[in-house]
Amino acid sequence: MSEQQPNPYSDHSGDYKWGPGNPGYGYPQPYGDLPANQQPTLGAGMPAPGFGAGPVAGGYGAAGFGAGGFALGDITVAGDQIITPSGTMPLKGAMWNAVDFSRTEEKIPTHAIVLAIVFALACLLGLLFLLMKEKVTTGFIQVTVSSGGRHHATMIPAADAYTMQWVMGQLSYARSLSV
Repeated sequence: MSEQQPNPYSDHSGDYKWGPGNPGYGYPQPYGDLPANQQPTLGAGMPAPGFGAGPVAGGYGAAGFGAGGFALGDITVAGDQIITPSGTMPLKGAMWNAVDFSRTEEKIPTHAIVLAIVFALACLLGLLFLLMKEKVTTGFIQVTVSSGGRHHATMIPAADAYTMQWVMGQLSYARSLSV
């Protein structure tokens, strides 16, 4: 490379260095060097079981959340921490957001079409079966959280037309805990 554009992968001694340096944003960080008062906890000062060292067997049951704990997809709020697969984040000052990528459609069910064809021969009353409609919701709701220099996003499948309202209720609660 030229003198005007130095090699970004060299360590200024001329030796080639592959890839970026230390992992930063979005990577789980080890907690071994943190003081005891900054270790992740599960509420009431109870230490968290080794986050960042790998997955925890058994997951989290409702009893493990402590006061005010809940989960949205793979984001768990427990005590004063937000626990994600990419590491833990402080709950205080967290920014929560949700985007609705779901859609609800009305369609004529297959059995209504079959009944309309079968009964169409009887005075065309079978065509009334074509008035039957069902609502089908597909898609996901994306929930994102940012805190302590980290960011995590998860996708929650939309079960029905009211899933977004439920998620927004959970986010309102999470925002109230983050203040």
